[in-house]
Amino acid sequence: MLQPIFERFVAHSPVSVMVQATIEHALNASQIDDLFQRHSQHQYTRSLFFSSVVDLLTQVVCGVRSSIHAAYQAAAEPLGISLTSVYNKLNGVEPEVAAELVRHSARQLAPVIDQLGGALQPWLPGFDVRVLDGNHLAATEHRLQETRDDSAGPLPAMVLAVLDPARRLIVDVFPCEDAHTQERALLGDVLERVADRQLWLADRNFCVRSFLVGLAKRGAFFVIRQHAKLAWKPAGKLYSRGRIAEGRLREQKVKILDDEGKWVVLRRVTLELDEPSRDGETEIVFLTNLPAEEAAAGVVAKLYRKRWTIEGAFQELATALNSEIATLCYPRAALLAFCAGVLAYNVLGVVKGALQAEHGEAAVEEISGFHLAQEIGTTRRGMMISIPEEEWRWFATLSAVELAAVLRELAGKVRMAAFKRKRRGPKKPTAKRNYNPNKPHVSTARILDRRKSKETNTHQAP
Repeated sequence: MLQPIFERFVAHSPVSVMVQATIEHALNASQIDDLFQRHSQHQYTRSLFFSSVVDLLTQVVCGVRSSIHAAYQAAAEPLGISLTSVYNKLNGVEPEVAAELVRHSARQLAPVIDQLGGALQPWLPGFDVRVLDGNHLAATEHRLQETRDDSAGPLPAMVLAVLDPARRLIVDVFPCEDAHTQERALLGDVLERVADRQLWLADRNFCVRSFLVGLAKRGAFFVIRQHAKLAWKPAGKLYSRGRIAEGRLREQKVKILDDEGKWVVLRRVTLELDEPSRDGETEIVFLTNLPAEEAAAGVVAKLYRKRWTIEGAFQELATALNSEIATLCYPRAALLAFCAGVLAYNVLGVVKGALQAEHGEAAVEEISGFHLAQEIGTTRRGMMISIPEEEWRWFATLSAVELAAVLRELAGKVRMAAFKRKRRGPKKPTAKRNYNPNKPHVSTARILDRRKSKETNTHQAP
């Protein structure tokens, strides 16, 4: 199916070919530039196309280049503008444009995963699950003049992200340039994108009366951890609902007021933990509007416990993918880089879907995102030199069905053991260390000599 020029890389690094083929499909240059024209309110294209900026960022977040400067210098075809102009473009891209870039990638890639049959089993059949969480981008270098004399870390921005856990795609983001903005301030924007029969999972920061009521009014459902300040009243008796692995369950009907002063009845599920959490909590309380016949109390508790999936996505974005670039101190540049990282994360979601279709879900669960990203970063640079750019444009013309067929064929050539994660055992409690101010340092070599001497004496003893 592929041209002979791809054979060497298909044989030695099929994952890299899969990633680049998916990028070409998701980030068609003409579509990206059209997206910019439609959503940008102030910036315009003069000499530097938005697709070129996205390409530079994609190289950095995938580990192909170490910085924007390095990607700029290594461009196969000189961009014809100064590096300063590139940074000015980055610093001015509006947050809505960056957010639309993520939505575009999800719209392009979700059909490919569906054609592959690479989605995970639904968390709750009949519901389209969404996991909502916020991420404050890591502090940048002290590059702004005003930050150089202050030890406080300059936080460039924050973003709310929405994960489709079945497809392994981040389908939406809500960026904010002010890193100190409360996550709750963006919930009105989130509600505008809620659809019927969606099931939203979120932690207690999002347990706001207007958000809960807004989800219910839009025909959506939720499992959200209760915030202590939420006002509610009992609407029924407290019942025992058995046990799950973590502890005992109780359930009660409660009610909250909507904006019109009418009562909205919810289920309040309490999980009494057998062992206190890391924060010393002995119980976790969830609020939900799911019907009891479709989700018993134990199902509600288990659904919420899966919410950590989005935190794993943020971890992969920050470590396996370089989505938080420390040199980009301007909020808009940092947000665009994060969204470019989300694009790469979504591309990896398609690759995992293809691998699942060929090797099974259990095998993909053992795949390390770090090892995948490392393979891409070390191989892609040479691959793009060896295979001319025009050879890749073919992938942009493929339908979802055609691309799925190509990816599945490539997935069959992947040696899964090369990307297997190493699972660590349970963490042990940290022991208190002895401190001797007279011995701030020790010689490791002397410690090993004493150990060896002690072992020798032990073996020689009768």
